[in-house]
Amino acid sequence: MVSEPAAGPLAGLKVIEFAGIGPVPLAGMLLADMGADVVCIARPGAIPTDPRQIVSRGRRWIALDLKAAAHCANARTLMAAADVVLEGFRPGVMERLGLGPQIALADNPRLIYGRMTGWGQEGPLAASAGHDIDYIAITGALDAIRGAEGRPTQPLNLVGDYGGGTMFLLMGVLAGLVHARDTGRGQVVDAAMCDGVVSLLSLFHAQAALGKWGEPGTNSLDGGAPFYGTYRCADGKFIAVGALEPQFYAELRRRAGLEEPLFDQQWDRGRWPAMHARMAEVFASRTREEWAALFEGSDACVAPVLALDEAPSHPHLRARGSFIDRDGLWQAAPAPRFSATPSQVPDRPMGVTIVPEDLLAQWTPPSL
Repeated sequence: MVSEPAAGPLAGLKVIEFAGIGPVPLAGMLLADMGADVVCIARPGAIPTDPRQIVSRGRRWIALDLKAAAHCANARTLMAAADVVLEGFRPGVMERLGLGPQIALADNPRLIYGRMTGWGQEGPLAASAGHDIDYIAITGALDAIRGAEGRPTQPLNLVGDYGGGTMFLLMGVLAGLVHARDTGRGQVVDAAMCDGVVSLLSLFHAQAALGKWGEPGTNSLDGGAPFYGTYRCADGKFIAVGALEPQFYAELRRRAGLEEPLFDQQWDRGRWPAMHARMAEVFASRTREEWAALFEGSDACVAPVLALDEAPSHPHLRARGSFIDRDGLWQAAPAPRFSATPSQVPDRPMGVTIVPEDLLAQWTPPSL
């Protein structure tokens, strides 16, 4: 099977992805959206064919049993022809397979070897199991995100897996490619979710150092401020309010009818509990759609809280084409957007496979 020409800023980039869960599959999807030829190595019988497995879109697949020496040899040969390798195993697994970075970089000195873990390649917890919630727990992020009862609230797996994981892995890989282009030398990217989340928390560490960040649930961005949070509406649905700046706060007050003196001192924290209570009463007086219509297009920084299945119908997301209909499924359009080299989802049915020999015939030696 001949690979069709790709579109996007990474067209021509050759990526080997070892199948896994969490951050690495999303990284592979995003690279494929941006034009990279992403070939995922998966266990025989484990290649996805269901188009509802959206994060698996855009790749070609090779079935290899890495418990077999001959299949590991095939994987090593493929890595020698690639520009990038992505893997998300526990530290030491790839080394035991004979596919670790020392061997891979000896075979292919320009290779960028991206390693994605929760705890990192070294440290006391490196060999331990964990999930997103564990990785963000030790960073302080989970403690800072508390619900109404004061219990830390897991923010899906957006903060650890995808914010601290996928995005830092991709940033490291792309930075490594720039360095390899300039020097001819590849390198290992050790992307640990706990490291990435610590970096994401930089603003809050700065606020704490300045004495501007207190106990969870008492601050401007964590539910403490009445003008930055969510409120239940008359229909049981919610509205999101984010009127931090004084001019936006003034617009919020004007449109919502919050004209009483209680709201005159926006940053008087002593008033915040009473302001919360009054705003809850006000927003409970109308439906979500009524509030959304009232605030539509204003600078009050108010938006309806939509369910996952409602989001594709929002007029703004429709106008921007933020969702695409593929295989009868609404899913994310490629992001970000490029003016000169627009991305597009590769036109490959789910689970398109290729054998190692055919891939090697298509891929020329790495050149950046």
